[in-house]
Amino acid sequence: MIKVAPSILSADYVNLQKDIEKVDKAGAEYLHIDVMDGTFVPSISYGPGFVKAIRPITKMTLDVHLMVEHPEHILPMFIDAGADIIGVQVEATQHIHRALQIIKKGGVKAEVVINPGTPVAMIEPVLHMVDQVLVMTVNPGFGGQKFLPETVEKIAQLNEIKKQKGYDFDIEVDGGVNDKTVTDCYKAGATVAVAGSFVFNADDPAKQVEALRNATK
Repeated sequence: MIKVAPSILSADYVNLQKDIEKVDKAGAEYLHIDVMDGTFVPSISYGPGFVKAIRPITKMTLDVHLMVEHPEHILPMFIDAGADIIGVQVEATQHIHRALQIIKKGGVKAEVVINPGTPVAMIEPVLHMVDQVLVMTVNPGFGGQKFLPETVEKIAQLNEIKKQKGYDFDIEVDGGVNDKTVTDCYKAGATVAVAGSFVFNADDPAKQVEALRNATK
């Protein structure tokens, strides 16, 4: 059964604490927080202060995805803010190894992220360092996009490397995830599913969390 990570990108910001409490009570393991700088992706979202404000109101794992250029410059701020996992896009830095080192040194779990157009080979040299790999199943920057089925092959490739090398990283998917698309991801080896609009655009977010679980039993 897959672990569920509701993305607050699709939550109601005016009633954010209530939305977080709903998915927390539903048993979601993670809370996914997308940080966007307006450069690496067109959109702009929140910063470390947002993570710091959320930290006291939930015990869920705060899964912070940095979609920013030169993430190594701001990693200490997100470590101090209380992130449990920090994901760095391999395309956003010339120093992916250094960025992952900074995260690990800060006592936080490290994640490497790849876009749909990026081959798995690009991150193979650092897979031994990471606690989680995030496969983007849409092009990053906007919620509500349609799932790209060709990305399932990447999940399978990562899962095969994981088995061959004896690694134990989680494989997370993000983008267009619902109770239908999550099935193929899970079968290919995904262990964590990010879902934004599928969860928070529904009348009952808790039911949507359960639907993702039921689809991967």
